Amino acid sequence: MGFRFASLVHAKQLIQKPFSSTKDVPKGYLAVYVGEKRMKRFVIPISFLNQPSFQDLLNQAEQEFGFDHPMGALTIPCNEDAFIELVSRLSV
Repeated sequence: MGFRFASLVHAKQLIQKPFSSTKDVPKGYLAVYVGEKRMKRFVIPISFLNQPSFQDLLNQAEQEFGFDHPMGALTIPCNEDAFIELVSRLSV
């Protein structure tokens, strides 16, 4: 259980870097908005896009929001805790 908690803490640090605009996203990363009502911005490694579990989230985002969303970035319609849990599994 301690190992999983450590990976969750690492995942939160990885994806919650404070970036203020799209030009602040480092090479190899992607800005996404996550949330159901209130959106929170995360910066994730592009390598996550190849993961089947992450692709499931992308399919849900496409169905709910389409490809043209006013947030100006990829929007993922899930709750923040579920997103962080997924990212912690992908970061291990």
